[in-house]
Amino acid sequence: MENTQSQQKLHVSICNAQRGESLKPCSKDDKYRCPLCSYAAEESYKVEMHIANTAMVLHNEFCIFKCCLPCARKPHFHCPYCSLTFARRDRFVSHLVSHTITINLPSSCVSAELPVQPPTTMNQTASTAWLIIQAAEINNQAAIAAQQFFQTATLTPLPVQAAATNSQAAKVAQLPIQTEAETLLLVQAATAAQLPHQPAATNSLAATEAQSPVQMKKASSRSKDIITCEICNLRLKKKNARLHLKRKHQENADPVASYHHLKSQCVDAKRGVFAVEKSFNGPPEPVHVIKYTSSLGHRLECELDRCNANAQFANRIGIQRFECEHIQSLPFCPCATELEGCLSESSLDVLVENFLFSQQRKEDLLKKRQEATKNDAPLSVLLTVGGTETTFHVSVFEPKTTFVSGRVIVTHDSKTSTWHCPCIDGKFSCTHKATAKWHLFEKMPKMFETAKIPKEDFTCDEAEDIGSITDDEAAERMIKYLISHKKIPAQLPETLVTSSRDAKALSGFPKHLIPSEAACTECGQHALGEPQLISATAKILTLSGLVTGISTYRKTCLNCDMVYRYQDWQDGVHNFDDHLLLSIHLCLLLRNALQTHTSVSRIIEIIELTERESFPNKDRILQAYLSFEGLTDHDYLYACDSCGYHPAVVVMGVHNEGVFSLPVSEIPNPPQNYNGEVNTHSFWEAVTMEVISHGLYPPGCRNPFVVEPTYHNWSPWIGPQTRHSDILLNTESEKVCMPDLSGGVDQYLTKEQLADEVLNLKLSEIKKLCKKCGIDGRGSKLDLVRRLRDEMDSTAIYNQVFKNLRGASGGWAVITCPCGVVYSLKFNLRAERPSDFADLLLSWKIFPNITVYDNASGLVSHINERCPQDTPFAIHEGTLLDHTAENIRQAAEHNLKVNLPWLKRRKQPEDVGGHPVTGSAEHYCLSDNFHQSNNKQNSDILRCIEIVPELAETLSSQCAEQLFADMRKNNYFLNRLTLSAHMFLQRNIMHNYNVRKNTRAKEYM
Repeated sequence: MENTQSQQKLHVSICNAQRGESLKPCSKDDKYRCPLCSYAAEESYKVEMHIANTAMVLHNEFCIFKCCLPCARKPHFHCPYCSLTFARRDRFVSHLVSHTITINLPSSCVSAELPVQPPTTMNQTASTAWLIIQAAEINNQAAIAAQQFFQTATLTPLPVQAAATNSQAAKVAQLPIQTEAETLLLVQAATAAQLPHQPAATNSLAATEAQSPVQMKKASSRSKDIITCEICNLRLKKKNARLHLKRKHQENADPVASYHHLKSQCVDAKRGVFAVEKSFNGPPEPVHVIKYTSSLGHRLECELDRCNANAQFANRIGIQRFECEHIQSLPFCPCATELEGCLSESSLDVLVENFLFSQQRKEDLLKKRQEATKNDAPLSVLLTVGGTETTFHVSVFEPKTTFVSGRVIVTHDSKTSTWHCPCIDGKFSCTHKATAKWHLFEKMPKMFETAKIPKEDFTCDEAEDIGSITDDEAAERMIKYLISHKKIPAQLPETLVTSSRDAKALSGFPKHLIPSEAACTECGQHALGEPQLISATAKILTLSGLVTGISTYRKTCLNCDMVYRYQDWQDGVHNFDDHLLLSIHLCLLLRNALQTHTSVSRIIEIIELTERESFPNKDRILQAYLSFEGLTDHDYLYACDSCGYHPAVVVMGVHNEGVFSLPVSEIPNPPQNYNGEVNTHSFWEAVTMEVISHGLYPPGCRNPFVVEPTYHNWSPWIGPQTRHSDILLNTESEKVCMPDLSGGVDQYLTKEQLADEVLNLKLSEIKKLCKKCGIDGRGSKLDLVRRLRDEMDSTAIYNQVFKNLRGASGGWAVITCPCGVVYSLKFNLRAERPSDFADLLLSWKIFPNITVYDNASGLVSHINERCPQDTPFAIHEGTLLDHTAENIRQAAEHNLKVNLPWLKRRKQPEDVGGHPVTGSAEHYCLSDNFHQSNNKQNSDILRCIEIVPELAETLSSQCAEQLFADMRKNNYFLNRLTLSAHMFLQRNIMHNYNVRKNTRAKEYM
């Protein structure tokens, strides 16, 4: 068609790909503009993304973009061979094909290579068959079938040229229509327009058409324009057939080829990592694909589970090298370009200075950059596939085993200012999101000038100046002052609660909240300065809605610069951050809601729907409530009114499902001189200070009061009257084999190594893991581990197992009395072991006489090894009788009884060092019938509590399990909290649980 191209000048929307032509933005009036429409932007990349997403048709060597210029009333396509324009894409494609297969083209569109005209002596059926042959040259098989029909339908055979030798067919083969069904539909449309109506096809024609796997047949309808799809039997109009095939059956029709493939981009050429569009249809999202070939072997892998499942199935049936559509599209990937330089530290400093990143986040990013440089891999790569004008995808380096390709894709939507990373929920931050922000900020700084960037580690609906204290020392002084002088009573007066409830309706809240202090309490009663206005638009949240227009003030000491803010609970208000305040009545409502397993966010949502008002961010309201509890004067006694501070019988258990997200592999090792002791008062005071400090530091700002998880500064909670001192034991560091510091912490874990770690779990835990992974949980322990190992080839199963073993804490352990009141609470960093309960028991002031635990023999062995000189289980290793064959036989036959009368009546005379309640110095470690399967020795049958009549009658060994069943209803919101918020709120909920238990017990007396 070179003659036609030379005769007419191509429109600006038509580019000749063979000549290297492309559509580029033009610059005008200090802006970049699209040459096809009125779109303009100050950044060229926005216009380039706009052009890349413009509708386009490929035909021969031409790339034809949709034109929005005023040369027509509607957006349209220009034909490169004639002067016609088309608004609809399907009609435009049909028109382009007509330039190749239609007879008697107009003179203005005559090509240098016109198709051979059919003989004039042919009948109409033969003419139709000739048209089929010309169109079917796209597919040689269809052409042969059409030729066979022609030979049976006419007397004079037609010569058919092979697609491989016909230059015209080679050009037609580049058309987007590649299926026999679309070819036949095109012929039907052409013949309907140019030939008179023909009778029904003969049997030979029907037999020929039946050879095509995908085709449309004429429906037996009065309307001549109705056809039936032979794939899904859908009746539709002939003009809609092409669009139906494209939408419903395109995957079965269009193979991956140079003219039809998924866009791809090379991310890491050394490791063969590519980014490929996820699908031909749907939203433009990229996925990682690996195609790596070397002398040591090859690796073909796609991170989509669907593709992995198909590859596994192909491998089982004997197809060794299965390639999904993503891998098949890689041969058409553009050549890898030179990678951009490393991200500079100067741009990272700007983000820290503007409080977008914390100092700790900066250190983590620099470590990540150093690690990527060490592995000779790009830290971050901006992807050009799958993006839009407002959506950007960044491939971030992540060598952990949870990601197959060693990278993760972070998505940023500049329109909604949201970030998405597959490793964490949307509202939380992570290192991958921070790396993507760093990359986009350095490469596209203009995008951040007007964009609203969420603060680090917090998502806030309102960007406001909180009037925070930037001096850490001054903030610490204020927090300690609030804790010591502004405590809220645990039992508030009823009149105060009632007035706080009705204050909104009666306009009872003061409009100006000024600190009541007149003199400084820190530097010797020096006078304070004048009140300083912090906010005139503060809000008080109540059960009946918002109270707006509140002014908050603070005072400063003129001598020592001590800051005093309003914190007077007597007015029925709790001040959180001088902008957000809660009514005392609402705080008590939230406390009671948590006791009934209802989260704070649900209560706020109920109020919003009822009052039709929009409240501030729910996470911020939760922090405000936690600060209220932090300033409340709770005693946290953790004791039962019936059993006293030192119960003689205790029941122990662990709630494995109550966890917080914690990468335990990143917890630093304790100091070499660590002896397993920690100050519980200092630790929980630090947790309380962190909870209160959220009201002094703006979201995203570096908070020095955050409690980081460490083995040497991690304390359980035991009531002050129950523990022997503030120094408690925590030996969780012994669970970890100290790694070689010269090697990296994050080593690659094969599925065999991961299966070995699963084998160390209990059978009940393995069954729960199988249930989460959708695997049959029936069978022995080895059967379940074998099934998990076989299914770990799937990325989803591997990630679930890895998260279960390495991605969360080990639950929380409790010690309760027979009444169900909690005495000790410990948050495990790693999976529960007998050493956790040994730490709690050895931290008690008085060791209980009877300890009920599901792994009794393991606990006794650990304590005896830990305290060989003064072990509490000196008598029969904690069993009720000596380990004789006769005793074991009688216990197995349920004929053995051992009386412990001092459980009912105090022992007289008392033993030396006896328990203050029972007077006995004997100590036994027992188990119930439900956990007898955990016992590995025959002598463990002598630990059954059924042997002791005094215990069998009154002791409910399932009181801990009942507690866990009740607390399990809180997992949906507790497990999503941060580490400190999870621990603080769980301890507070457990304290209120104990108070309610004791109150009910008193009512029944």
